[in-house]
Amino acid sequence: MADILILYYSRHGGTRKMARLIARGVESTGAVATLRTVPELAFAGESIQPQPADDPFVTLDDLKRCDGLAFGSPVRFGNMAAPLKHFIDSTSKEWLAGTLIGKPALVFTSGSMLHGGQETMLQSMMLPLLHHGMVIVGLPHSEPALHTTSGGGSPYGPSHVTSEDHRQPDNNEKDLAIAGGKRLAMIASQLQTR
Repeated sequence: MADILILYYSRHGGTRKMARLIARGVESTGAVATLRTVPELAFAGESIQPQPADDPFVTLDDLKRCDGLAFGSPVRFGNMAAPLKHFIDSTSKEWLAGTLIGKPALVFTSGSMLHGGQETMLQSMMLPLLHHGMVIVGLPHSEPALHTTSGGGSPYGPSHVTSEDHRQPDNNEKDLAIAGGKRLAMIASQLQTR
């Protein structure tokens, strides 16, 4: 049974909602979904009050144990958010050891604008995963929701466009997130048997 690490950062809840949908897709295959997050970072002139996380904070051991990785962040100027980048930048030893080589990875996001940089952000999130030797899993055009979505979702990965009147993922965004989790878990299981 594959163990899929769903590692995300979410400041306002949109990316967390996507992580839960991806977990639903993972678990529909019989695989295990392990949800993890990263702590907030303080920026210049800002102080943060530590708040309890919805999921445990990720450890480097989580990377070693997983059979696949779903990696999610809100959009920050077409790139991943600093707390998630801070974590991935701490994985040099795992990179040297080849911990993630050959494991499948899916990227996902949530952002507040339709053209706010979701696809660029998904592509930029793939870069460190490719350096780790991971096998990138996208959403193929055989997914019907890719042809009907007017919000989030692309071949690069599941996404959610949030706004004041669109806080919850719509049906297409939900379908694509669940399909992404299912595809990631199935590929991880196939790679385990080789």
